[in-house]
Amino acid sequence: MDNHSDHEATVRMWRRVRAWFHFPAGRLLLKQERAQMESILPNLFGYHLLQVGRPGRIDLLAASRIRHSIIMSLESPFQTRRQHHADLHGLADALPVAAESLDVVVLPHILEFTPDPHQVLREIDRTLIPEGHVIITGFNPWSLWTLWRWIGWRRRNPPWSGRFHSAAKVQDWLRLLDFDTLLIRSFVYYPPVQHGALIRHLRLFEYLGRRFQPFLGAVYVLVAKKRVVTLTPITPRWRLRYKLVPNGVPEPTAHRNRSSQHRDTT
Repeated sequence: MDNHSDHEATVRMWRRVRAWFHFPAGRLLLKQERAQMESILPNLFGYHLLQVGRPGRIDLLAASRIRHSIIMSLESPFQTRRQHHADLHGLADALPVAAESLDVVVLPHILEFTPDPHQVLREIDRTLIPEGHVIITGFNPWSLWTLWRWIGWRRRNPPWSGRFHSAAKVQDWLRLLDFDTLLIRSFVYYPPVQHGALIRHLRLFEYLGRRFQPFLGAVYVLVAKKRVVTLTPITPRWRLRYKLVPNGVPEPTAHRNRSSQHRDTT
């Protein structure tokens, strides 16, 4: 499949993903993700913030203190202008941003719906300044929601059609790019029901999940910091120069000089 076909397939997929986030379960999920962002973004500073993709209409960046924030759409430019949901159009694996120009990048469910998550992270590494931060949200492959992936037709539809990557795996990928993980937090412990009336009665699941299975939430948020690569000074390796004494045994130059001085004085 050529690049144009790949791009068209990605656009169609993201249109379906965004449609799911308009359902009750998707909207409630985004509200919880916004709550997570409200506890993270106020502590991150800089001049430029980029959110790659916008799953729904909920503003995930409202709590940020960074004035210049950009939302980049992964859909077609026409769709972006018509819905007024984004300031920029581009591809997650080829960001239209200069190198080392961003202070914070937010990836809401990008890695599980992209053909090459490694290239997406390489783009994050390229565009972030040293000590810049990336915030990643993703579906946990080891949660109650994962069971729904194997029930009938759901596996073919978003979000079940995505490739879920664990937080530990994403952390390993980031470590190879010299990122330090600062935070991993799980949330969302209720089953993915789509009826608003049922969602209101799921507080018990949330309580039990936070209390007894804190790492098995359906979604995780990961915050990582780009490490500053410093040059390590090379210490010179000093070598002793040897001279031969009359009997042919090598002797350090400094000791030979002291011996010569002693003979001179005697």
